[in-house]
Amino acid sequence: MPSEPIITTGEVLRIFSERAFEVSLPNGKKVIGHPAKALAAVRDRIIPGAKVTLEMTPFDFEKARIAGIV
Repeated sequence: MPSEPIITTGEVLRIFSERAFEVSLPNGKKVIGHPAKALAAVRDRIIPGAKVTLEMTPFDFEKARIAGIV
């Protein structure tokens, strides 16, 4: 049975490409964020300093899915 994702917020620090961003978590850890396909229309709003909602699995704390813009 797959476990539920961990939902948190973060701040975009840097843009690597249109599909990869460096995001800082509230505890100071940095992860690689990949936007969900549903955000294709608003991807241009994911800029450094933007607050985003993240989904992470409990198995890999190095990457996260950007699920929304706060």
